[in-house]
Amino acid sequence: MRFTVQEIVDACGGIALERSAGLADTFVDGVSIDSREIAAGELFVPIVADRDGHDYVDAARERGVSVWLTQRPDSRLGAIQVVNSADALTALGHAARRRLEPVRSAIIGVTGSSGKTSTKDLIRGALLARGGAGASEKSLNNEMGVPLTLCNTPDDAWACVLEMGARGIGHISDLCAIARPTVGVVTNVGTAHSEMYEMSDGILRAKGELVEALPSEGTAVLNADDPSHQAHAASTIARVLTFSALGSSADVVAEGIAVDAELRSSFRLRSPWGEHEIRLSARGLHQVSNALAAAAASLSIGLSLDELAEGLSTEELSPWRMEFSRTSSGAVVINDAYNANDKSMEAALQALSALRAGRKIAVLGTMAELGRHADNAHRRIVESARSLGIDVVVSVAEPRYLGADFEVGSVSEAHELLATMGLSSSDAVLVKGSRSTGMERVAQRLLHSTSEGSK
Repeated sequence: MRFTVQEIVDACGGIALERSAGLADTFVDGVSIDSREIAAGELFVPIVADRDGHDYVDAARERGVSVWLTQRPDSRLGAIQVVNSADALTALGHAARRRLEPVRSAIIGVTGSSGKTSTKDLIRGALLARGGAGASEKSLNNEMGVPLTLCNTPDDAWACVLEMGARGIGHISDLCAIARPTVGVVTNVGTAHSEMYEMSDGILRAKGELVEALPSEGTAVLNADDPSHQAHAASTIARVLTFSALGSSADVVAEGIAVDAELRSSFRLRSPWGEHEIRLSARGLHQVSNALAAAAASLSIGLSLDELAEGLSTEELSPWRMEFSRTSSGAVVINDAYNANDKSMEAALQALSALRAGRKIAVLGTMAELGRHADNAHRRIVESARSLGIDVVVSVAEPRYLGADFEVGSVSEAHELLATMGLSSSDAVLVKGSRSTGMERVAQRLLHSTSEGSK
């Protein structure tokens, strides 16, 4: 989205230093808070958190930035003084959302305990089949990510999809105040991040804030296979569309699901808009449910069935989500290491189980933020692995995986253990854990000498 310096000053209550007055009509194209990835011509917003973003203004300028916000005294040409840079970013997000209003852009919010990033990616793929659209990058789903996504959405976008995460009650409401979504998708409600909620129904309430924020002319997209959908349907004034991968009497369903040798699913989509054959680029049977959520959201705002099928067949997921590759010896490596909770771990184990492989090996890191459910959740995952026919379970720095075949203390030790197993073309390895565990490094080391692979 393109802003003039004057529009930025007006939106965030900033003061362009007198020397910068001549820049009032200068344009910036997009906004970034990361000096390592910012592009020339974008606005740099230094956030004060564990690190002070002001320390990286010079690095941003070296990459071609000519305009930036600052809480510090800064007399250089291009500095815009603000009281608080995070609040200024929020204000810019509001301004960007107002900019989208005349274009009648659909704003789709996505939340859930698991699957929200993949669902967001699938919706993005569907939307782009028609043309310009905005979407959250990676998992930028918090008070920084939502306004950034809005600010980086093309001015003429016909739709924008925003992932929304929550660390507690009220967080999604705050994000909705910025985004004002017209469509809300809840993928499911589980125990993810439960340590952050005091009440047993806290996660249900937090995710429900998205559908509660929808206008009467909006659409709530809910998972009929998850018990939470009934409570959420009762809490919204918007139209409700349900989806199901289990053959229920939902509005949008998958029939005749088949999974190929590389874990890509195909099915016949049945919906109020008609039926269509769908083949997913995303891997894993659990992606069928995410694709149905994406279908319901996309069709509800006017996408055609042909456009939907095209988008879902080509969209690649964000990094480290069911990435399917082969080592130089031909062993399959599934890198699903971006994050983990009990729902997503179960889905990944089912995907590993579905592969035709001589040995099926699960290398598992901690599932973080599960609160009081953590001990039982880790134990149940090992039990589930056994019932699914997983041959080897490797626990990485997590003693709560009771009954694992091997327990190692680090990512390095996990790689060393796998090296002793003599992986061959008949083997398959799943690597998964919460983001904080850095489990992706196990997959990366395995694939260091990869001669064949796909992402």
